[in-house]
Amino acid sequence: MKPIFRQVLWMLLWGGVVCYVILAVVLRGDLRAHRKIARLEIELRDSSEMGFLVTADRVRRQIERAKIPTVGEQIDKVDCDRIERLIMSDGFVEKAVAYVTNEGILRIKLSQREPVYRLMSDRRNSYVTRSGYTFVAPPLASVYVPVVTGDYAPPFPREYKGSVREHILRRLGDLDLEISELEKSKRPFYQWMDNYADSMRKERRRFIKRKWWLGESEEEFDKRVVKLRREKKMNRRRFRYIRGLYQDTVKQIARQQESRKMMQKKLQKNYEDFVKLLTFVEHVESDSFWRSEVVQIVARSTPAGALEVDLIPRSGDFRIRFGRLDDFGRKFERLERFYRKGLSRIGWNYYRSIDVRYDNQVICKR
Repeated sequence: MKPIFRQVLWMLLWGGVVCYVILAVVLRGDLRAHRKIARLEIELRDSSEMGFLVTADRVRRQIERAKIPTVGEQIDKVDCDRIERLIMSDGFVEKAVAYVTNEGILRIKLSQREPVYRLMSDRRNSYVTRSGYTFVAPPLASVYVPVVTGDYAPPFPREYKGSVREHILRRLGDLDLEISELEKSKRPFYQWMDNYADSMRKERRRFIKRKWWLGESEEEFDKRVVKLRREKKMNRRRFRYIRGLYQDTVKQIARQQESRKMMQKKLQKNYEDFVKLLTFVEHVESDSFWRSEVVQIVARSTPAGALEVDLIPRSGDFRIRFGRLDDFGRKFERLERFYRKGLSRIGWNYYRSIDVRYDNQVICKR
């Protein structure tokens, strides 16, 4: 066979294959478009282990309330993106994927977030995850995690859902913008004072000469001198008055800027305390002894703004004054030694308060 015919034959063969593939895709797409959703399947990951924060029935009710057509609807009319956005609108869902199979099955795969502790302070009822993501506790859902109570107010709104770090960065950015805008508002006052100061310097240098060539008498010249002095004096008074007003305004703006900067510092400090609390709870959960012993964590803010915690133990009828969380590892070591060598001999109900806030000390009160 000649080479030219061989090339033509190969071209025809490959052209036929391409046409077949295109036709198959078109026919398959056409058949898929006219096929309807036969059923809805929801697959949950780790739901039973995490206390059923997410359930298949809950997801189905969400979709029904949103009036998103599913079963019985044509495949090409099912909005999977909308379904994913709807499910992800609940903070306890970490990931959601919705797709339709060729058999007409709408499948939704989702996983929920893993809370580290439950925050029930400052009229809140939220879960906090290991990554610092928080969301309001769903109704009728409970996870066996440590509970943090007390008057501690974390650095985010009560109904906030999302990353706490991102919230802090946004808030700090907003405060930076406010400080910048306040600085811009000073400029007109500075400009006015500079311009007016120049005018006053010119005013001080202003003088008059006797118009002897017009026959001006000495008495008339003295009158004009007195008038000029009076004008200069009035202008100086007016300048000092307005300058005082503008200086007060600039000082007021500066106080507002300082207030915003203090808010930034407080916000950063509150976020540091939030991270310390999260790390503290993770430490408690990672230790088998303290995980079973600590029933409740009571967090509070001191008058100086520092975060301190108390622990409610399972053993005995006492309260542990734990204090700040800067060096909690050594405090736990000291407390555990007292547990094993002190309370095990004296008795678990002998003391009402055990204080480990101070270095190298365990202070007990009856």
